[in-house]
Amino acid sequence: MMKKILTYPFILIIKGYQNFISPFTPNTCRYSPTCSQYAVESLQTHGLLKGGWLAIKRIASCNPWGGSGYDPVPPKKK
Repeated sequence: MMKKILTYPFILIIKGYQNFISPFTPNTCRYSPTCSQYAVESLQTHGLLKGGWLAIKRIASCNPWGGSGYDPVPPKKK
């Protein structure tokens, strides 16, 4: 429950970006799912700290010298 409370504001910000800013910008993300969707999924799966770190690493690698293609959020380890 606490994880959802902490991550919800960040997910809301990302969803706002997806709905109100992203439609007006060119599609430049080199990955699938897009970096913003990856950020939402990583926050939902791993929580604020690890999910946030995964999202930051992903966004930092989304450049002409980084990777590309299908790159899903890693599953949560038990």
